Amino acid sequence: MDLQEAMETRHSVRTYTAQKITGEVKERLQQMLAQCNAESGLHMQLVLEEPKAFDSFMAHYGKFSGVRNYIAMIGQKGDSLDELCGYYGEKMVLYAQQLGLNTCWVGLTYSKVKGAFQIDDGEKLCCVIAIGYGATQGSSHKSKPAEAVSHVDGTEPQWFHKGVEAALLAPTAMNQQKFRFSLKDNQVSAKAGRGFYSKVDLGIVKYHFELGAGRDKFVWGK
Repeated sequence: MDLQEAMETRHSVRTYTAQKITGEVKERLQQMLAQCNAESGLHMQLVLEEPKAFDSFMAHYGKFSGVRNYIAMIGQKGDSLDELCGYYGEKMVLYAQQLGLNTCWVGLTYSKVKGAFQIDDGEKLCCVIAIGYGATQGSSHKSKPAEAVSHVDGTEPQWFHKGVEAALLAPTAMNQQKFRFSLKDNQVSAKAGRGFYSKVDLGIVKYHFELGAGRDKFVWGK
């Protein structure tokens, strides 16, 4: 499965089987996590066989079941943390999909379990990503039309359109898709809307846009 297929087939999953993440799948996840941490400066951690975080009223209210594994999205406090977590967290999400795993971004409906992960001085926990073998493969979400989330000065290049279409496949908080891409010359600007986790969403959709458009086709503008 290539990354385009991963984007198209990956959906949020909230119910998981008891199958453990072991062997080569576990090793490859850890290797990708280490690579992403090295690139980004984040302190993401894979937490395995820890059911307490999703055994609260809020987790059940959020319709989570059987979650025993998650990625803790941790990094240095600062204005760029949320977007970094979104970008590199989604990189892990799509890689997990390629490995046959399922995932779900989780903002509020989990509990912080003491000793489950490490938060160093100056760091904070941004959110978590539930991960494991899903009881289902999830279902697709409704998307806005491309023209509702993008603007181009002049004729729209095919690569830009593909980037926007890829961004519309991305998970966002409450599936609100509060983002906007604009193109001028070869500079692409991406803006977050207002709302909870909108900057995390921005990181997620920027990673999708790069995959769809091709990173060599443009530069990010302000």
